[in-house]
Amino acid sequence: MKLRTTTLAAVVAATLFGGTQAALAAATIINAAGTVALGVNDLGHLNTSVGSVAVNAGGVTGVAYKFSDGAFRDATSPGCLCEGWGVSVNGTTFGQAAADTFNNGGIANLTGVSFSSTATTATSIVGLTSLSGLTVKHEFAQADNAPGALFKAVVTISNNTGSAVNDVKYVRVMDWDVPLTEFSEYVTIKGTATTTLLEHSNDNGFGSANPLVTPAAIVGGTINTDFNDSGPADHGAYFRFNFGALDDGESATFTIFYGATASERTALAAIAAEGIELYSLGQASSEGGAEFGTPATFIFGFKGVGGVPVEDVPEPATMTLLGLGLAGAAAMRRRVARKA
Repeated sequence: MKLRTTTLAAVVAATLFGGTQAALAAATIINAAGTVALGVNDLGHLNTSVGSVAVNAGGVTGVAYKFSDGAFRDATSPGCLCEGWGVSVNGTTFGQAAADTFNNGGIANLTGVSFSSTATTATSIVGLTSLSGLTVKHEFAQADNAPGALFKAVVTISNNTGSAVNDVKYVRVMDWDVPLTEFSEYVTIKGTATTTLLEHSNDNGFGSANPLVTPAAIVGGTINTDFNDSGPADHGAYFRFNFGALDDGESATFTIFYGATASERTALAAIAAEGIELYSLGQASSEGGAEFGTPATFIFGFKGVGGVPVEDVPEPATMTLLGLGLAGAAAMRRRVARKA
């Protein structure tokens, strides 16, 4: 059984571990197609009740998709708010942000610098509390080539500490809780063999966001390897990257993707369109889930992490049809609504 961490617990964790999170600013952003929603907290981690649109997760949105009945359902917040990130340098100093304290470690050694949002974007900048000048920026926006399916988050780790730092690591972790079978999903990870900056991966969405801690896998055969439709089980995806050294004034930049589509076929087309190098899929264990990815396939991926695009781009005619399906459905609904 999972434990859900409350907002109060997150605040207490921030106080105990030296981080600050004044006012708990956050936003739920929705793509222009009206199909995918992302709940972003001020420290750049997901799962928030602010502006939430999800109907299945106790009023919290992390990564949500609008199902055929018109309701948004979330795939990261049911049961526990298990999603987060962490950064470490020099093998000793780390900071992390996760809404769940019991599983992912909560908030530690981070100080918020700024947070802003619009209907479709959110930008968070934080600094390491104990190492002034080491900052991490997360810039969330619609993806460039598959905006009807994916949000992107451009992550920039900047070193302005006055001296070089080494062993720069970044972790992103999430527990998949895919509707309509939350806590019993099929998980896929692909791209591990060709992603040169990837240091560790597995299916443990309950792992610590601290890059100095390596969580054990939940299901065997998921450590540092590709796997397809593992499960059904209550598991997720954990990725740790190592960007090496950063001289003073240098930055490391890469991109994370979050989203969902109505099937595995359209999900893979969106992944190909964005040139994603490493990804995880979350799919329900109900009929059609593992085989076709219906009624929804949720996506979590990375680009700019030393890999190559995992999926081949479909033929132009196929991409056009899929593009209409991803971005045109909402337009059709709007036209029908105006007529009504």
